Amino acid sequence: MSKQWITEEHLTEARKLVQQMTLEEKVAQLGSYGPDKLLENGRLSAEGRKLLRHGIGQITRLAGASDMDPEDAGRAANEIQEYLINHTRMGIPALFHEECLSGFMGKGGTTFPQNLGMAASFTPELMEESTAITRSQMRAIGAHLGLSPVLDLARDLRWGRVEETFGEDPYLTAVMAGAYVRGLHGPDLETGVVATLKHFGGHGVCEGGRNHSPVYVSELIMREQHLFPFEAVVKTEGVLSVMNAYHDWDGVPCASSKKLLTHILREEWGFQGVVVSDYWSIPMLNTDHRVSPDEKHSGVLALKAGLDIELPFTQCYGEKLVEAVREGLIAEEVIDRSVERHLAVKFALGIFKQPLIPEVREMEQFETEAHRKFAREAARRTMVLLKNEGGLLPLKKDIGTIAVIGPNAASTRNLLGDYAYSAHVNRAEDAVRIVSVLEGIKSAVSSTTKVIHAEGCTILGKDLSRIPEAVEAAKESDVVVLVVGGRSGLAGVNVLSEDERYLSGEMDVAQLDSDGEFQDRTDLGLPGVQQQLVEEVLAVGKPTVVVLVNGRPLALPWLDRHAQAILEAWLPGEEGGNAVADILFGDYNPSGRLPVSIPKDVGQIPVYYSRSYISRNRNYLLMDSKPLYPFGFGLSYTTFAYGDLEAAFSGEELVVSFTVTNTGEREGREVPQLYVTDLVASRVRPTLELKGFQSISLTPGQAQKLTFHLPVEMLSFLSEEGKWITEPGDFRVAVGRSSEELLLEKVVTLNGDVRVYPKRKGFFSSCTVY
Repeated sequence: MSKQWITEEHLTEARKLVQQMTLEEKVAQLGSYGPDKLLENGRLSAEGRKLLRHGIGQITRLAGASDMDPEDAGRAANEIQEYLINHTRMGIPALFHEECLSGFMGKGGTTFPQNLGMAASFTPELMEESTAITRSQMRAIGAHLGLSPVLDLARDLRWGRVEETFGEDPYLTAVMAGAYVRGLHGPDLETGVVATLKHFGGHGVCEGGRNHSPVYVSELIMREQHLFPFEAVVKTEGVLSVMNAYHDWDGVPCASSKKLLTHILREEWGFQGVVVSDYWSIPMLNTDHRVSPDEKHSGVLALKAGLDIELPFTQCYGEKLVEAVREGLIAEEVIDRSVERHLAVKFALGIFKQPLIPEVREMEQFETEAHRKFAREAARRTMVLLKNEGGLLPLKKDIGTIAVIGPNAASTRNLLGDYAYSAHVNRAEDAVRIVSVLEGIKSAVSSTTKVIHAEGCTILGKDLSRIPEAVEAAKESDVVVLVVGGRSGLAGVNVLSEDERYLSGEMDVAQLDSDGEFQDRTDLGLPGVQQQLVEEVLAVGKPTVVVLVNGRPLALPWLDRHAQAILEAWLPGEEGGNAVADILFGDYNPSGRLPVSIPKDVGQIPVYYSRSYISRNRNYLLMDSKPLYPFGFGLSYTTFAYGDLEAAFSGEELVVSFTVTNTGEREGREVPQLYVTDLVASRVRPTLELKGFQSISLTPGQAQKLTFHLPVEMLSFLSEEGKWITEPGDFRVAVGRSSEELLLEKVVTLNGDVRVYPKRKGFFSSCTVY
């Protein structure tokens, strides 16, 4: 059952405050301002005081939207709170929010792997531990709410924000998101940080893979797949903040959808918290969606639908809402309702009890040895070995000469996701120490090994002049490590991709991004001239390991055919270089598994594993519809055997057990995956659905028995009448190493009548390991 962070006492206190407030003070609690409008040289300005005269709901990214270090950000937070408490009539402190997708997004914040990589670990405990560190750093600088995690399903890899997701699968997303929320909330919300689920809902399947574009899915698909992670985490973790998506669904923008924000989220699911606007999504009701004539009416539409707080600054709320009330466009009671919700969240966070923070001790609270050690462990757990022909990996540390080649070999910046601080603000210097792949390799090899480096080309540039240097480096080496991929951030080519300066190679693209928010693409190949670099280096004929550093999974069938070894490193964060070296030289056995299906060609999209039977079994003229690498896939330096499958229904549970044995010569981590197929149903069902997984570590010869317990409710679907039902009949239970390598199967029969679930509550399986 859901945690209940907001108590009746919190609600009562919130109502008492609302009864004492003027209309201007109420609407102020629904708005926000950031450091650009409030501060001057790190101090609260006269203009800032004027903006805060009636109070304020939230402060936007005090650290993340400035260049302040943690100590200065903490001092600025206290100054703002002191002004609000002592110099406004109501004395209501502010709630401070920050971004925290891959760690606290501010100077000094420990930067973990981007979440697509964290999902590849298939280890929710790892996710929870990372956000616990993020929580401690955010609270240290006075932040109370984080604008993460992203629960969108990565079904269209052209979309630039795929890297921010937990992959294509609703169940994996729900499990990892739940862990993210638990770590950020902590055991006591008065010392925790409220997590924000976004983007509600279906944002991962925007038309054409273009950010903000409409979403065309049925209510069945929306509820069963895209809303499933939101429902599961809202109902089990007591979520207190949800962010709307930018797009429209069925012709209604999410920012003004009463169906999504009120009927489904609150009335059906029992959500108690606040809905916060994605940045500028309320004015977009007028400027982009054209469902409103102006900002005032946009604010009215959004607030009536159930969107409580406007971010990143007050634009359509504030004075415009005051005018709207006086003109009869909206009832003051609607404003009261949202203010009560926001104040209740502030009470639950303990902001009224402890509005000020102790002096920040940066050396003790940020980037400690323990933080960096965990960042390294997290990074190596995320990496997926895609190919290892002839057992090229692991490499010997005294191999002779290693050529480390490629635009991502020496880069520190390119190891970061789009919501890491340096990447997000396109900062020239690293905000924390970041270990490049080149540095990691140099640190790992023996003193007798020579390491040479050549960049070869940039990520997006068209200059071929440095490729010969890279080829010469390959010729001089005994083995090549070729590090290619993308660069993530918010500074991409965008519409400039057809600019003559770009096409001619005259544009300086060194500071532009290929992946991340707004970086939507029409192809999934290596950007720029990297493919030519790869082909010419591989043509030298030296043993070559290709390391992919990228946020968006790439369709690289040529590389799969010609490279001896391929390691998908994703965006591994500050310790990424050391983590890559740990895997390349055998100090860590790769254990990551793909959280997305990677296609052979962009034209295959969508290629996610759980498509219907008829979709998976229809091909193209010159290509089948199978992915290059399937969901759940990943190689190891050891081998595993599966056996002893038992599966049966027991009461209202499906119980599945089996044994996994390490049959190789190395210790390794395996990720057994449990899939279920409803063989005959009254509505078309997915070919198979992930219903459980467990990451386990086994020494050579060691065997472990795993037993999964699935509530029968996990097999339910939405009937034509709109009810959640589980029908009796036959179900195929399959266990394996990926969605295509299913090693054990059994058909089991559920007897009895159709089960009907008025309120869903059985979302997750449990696993016991013996």
